[in-house]
Amino acid sequence: MNLNGRRQSTNVDDRRSKGGKVAIGGGIGAIIIAALLTLLGGGNAGDVVQQVANTALSGQNENYTPTAQEEEFAVFAKQILASTEDVWTAEFKKMGRTYKAPTMVLFHGSVQSGCGNATSAVGPFYCSADECLYLDLDFFNEMPQSLGAGGDFAYAYVIAHEVGHHVEHLLGVLDQAHSQMAKQSETERNKTSVRIELLADYYAGVWGYHENKMFGSLEEGDLQEAIDAAQKIGDDYLQKRARGQVYPESFTHGTSAQRMRWLKKGLQTGNLQGGDTFSPAYNSL
Repeated sequence: MNLNGRRQSTNVDDRRSKGGKVAIGGGIGAIIIAALLTLLGGGNAGDVVQQVANTALSGQNENYTPTAQEEEFAVFAKQILASTEDVWTAEFKKMGRTYKAPTMVLFHGSVQSGCGNATSAVGPFYCSADECLYLDLDFFNEMPQSLGAGGDFAYAYVIAHEVGHHVEHLLGVLDQAHSQMAKQSETERNKTSVRIELLADYYAGVWGYHENKMFGSLEEGDLQEAIDAAQKIGDDYLQKRARGQVYPESFTHGTSAQRMRWLKKGLQTGNLQGGDTFSPAYNSL
């Protein structure tokens, strides 16, 4: 991506100097993947906590000095967040609405969010309770190593996906889905979760379409980077990698094919209204 001269968002809360230290031999990527695979294998949040403990996560607070590469990632993340602000402000204006931008919280190791305490093990996430997206920039270092996916547009996709959840929240879709999930069986909750995640992928694609239309920032290979990233974080791909087989009833984010399909649909159309993942039959997503 060509982001030369682009503005950086000021809707950023940098807490990296306040974070806990992750002290594991395999690095933060290993703990992220361990948590992901625990969840995708049918485990719950308690299992993740135990998994984190087993991989020796140390949560004590101490001063942290970012590396030069991490500072470059911080600038990049702020530029991408600024881009999402520009795109979604314009898209909401078309609907006669005002876009309220989320705050991006940069942290290292662990963080207190409006949704509770969290560690880097959960990866980037969005919390509707405080309308913040949380990002440990080490995740970008580990994406190529632990997930086999990298590149600046792949990293941008990660941020745009979390902002996509914020868009869902502002439109009322996320809160309605969460209300439904509170009444559903585990299997049905997982299916609703997949619909939420695929819609966020679609919105990430819509952002990418308008980002390029506004700024002409995409370069050769950028789109493929994001699509490759979507493929590598599909539930089936991760489960197959972890256990050699898949458990569709435990999917919470969608298959690789689904995630790539909805991301590409958003990238190709740029149409905010074209991403209905809730009306179609689950098997046709």
